[in-house]
Amino acid sequence: MQQKNLVPGSTQMLLLRLLQESDMYGYQMIEELGNRSNDTFLLKAGTLYPILHTLEQEGKIESYEAAGTAGKPRKYYHLTQVGRQALDVQQKEWDRVSTAINRVLHPAQLQRGNG
Repeated sequence: MQQKNLVPGSTQMLLLRLLQESDMYGYQMIEELGNRSNDTFLLKAGTLYPILHTLEQEGKIESYEAAGTAGKPRKYYHLTQVGRQALDVQQKEWDRVSTAINRVLHPAQLQRGNG
């Protein structure tokens, strides 16, 4: 991510959103986040796994092992009901804040929309 301080805490929300769609293993999340964001969000394993550990401690995700493509077991992560609820709250807050930021950054667009 270019400016880490611009959107603090958003990484958790983005990871929860990925897991809302399907269970994933760590490297898969790194790749998917990079692909969807056009490489704006490039996480390293050393950043990802502490976040996943925290989310697991908070009961927002659970992990389990399953065979990977090469037959080697991989640790997959699954979104829990607590995680779904947290994601919903975080997305609503993000929408509220991003709308407010856009109103400040683009006042001319706001005027055109009202007039």
